Amino acid sequence: MRVLLVDDEPLLRMAFTMVLDAQDDMAAVGEAGDGAQAVRMAQQLRPDVVLMDVRMPGTDGIEATARIVESCPESRVLILTTFDLDEYAFAGLRAGASGFLLKNALPEELLTAIRSVAAGDAVVAPRITRRLLEHFAHQLPAPGGAEGQESAERLARLTAREREVLVEVGRGLSNTEIAASLHLAEATVKTHFSRILVKLELRDRVQAVVFAYESRLVHPA
Repeated sequence: MRVLLVDDEPLLRMAFTMVLDAQDDMAAVGEAGDGAQAVRMAQQLRPDVVLMDVRMPGTDGIEATARIVESCPESRVLILTTFDLDEYAFAGLRAGASGFLLKNALPEELLTAIRSVAAGDAVVAPRITRRLLEHFAHQLPAPGGAEGQESAERLARLTAREREVLVEVGRGLSNTEIAASLHLAEATVKTHFSRILVKLELRDRVQAVVFAYESRLVHPA
C-alpha cells in the first residue's frame, strides 16, 4: 500500500514515515507540507491512501481532499483530526474522505485504519458519522435548488427496498442490524448496499450516511 503523508509539521511526517516503512505491506511514497502540494503529489504519485491533516496554511486539508477525490478517484483520503466531534472531521467527510482518525491514535490504530481504507472500507463507524452529522446538521445544505434536484434524481435510481436499506444505513445500523430490522438475510442486505453504492456513485459506507442526510432521506434529530 502506497501512502502519501500530508502535514505541515516535518517531525510528525517523519514519525509517520518511520511507522509505515517498518511494515511489510506499506510504504510512505511522498510527503507534502500543505494542501496544494498534496494535490500535485497525489496526481503524480496516485497513492492508495492519503493521510491528510486539515489545519494547514494556504490550501487546507478540506479543499485538498475535495480536489484529490475528484482528480484521483483511486486514492482514498484519511483525515487526521483532534477530536471526533470536530468541524474539520465533518467537513472532511462531506468533501469525500473515507474516514477520520484522531491524531493521538496509537500506531496500531493508524496502521489498521490505513489498511481498512486501502481495502475500500470506511474507517469511521456509521454511528460516529451519524453523531457527527447530527452535531453539525445546521451546516447541511437546505433542501431544494440544484443540489436538491440532483439528490432527488439520484435517489430515483433506487428501488423501494434499496431506499429502505439506505435509510437504515443512515441511521448508523450495521448489515446484521439492518437484516434483523427489515427481516432480510444479511447477504441480501450486502447485495442491496453494493447496488446502492454503484447507483448513487458513492465510495463507501461513510459517504452513504452523508448522502442520506444531505438528501434528507434521513432527518437530523
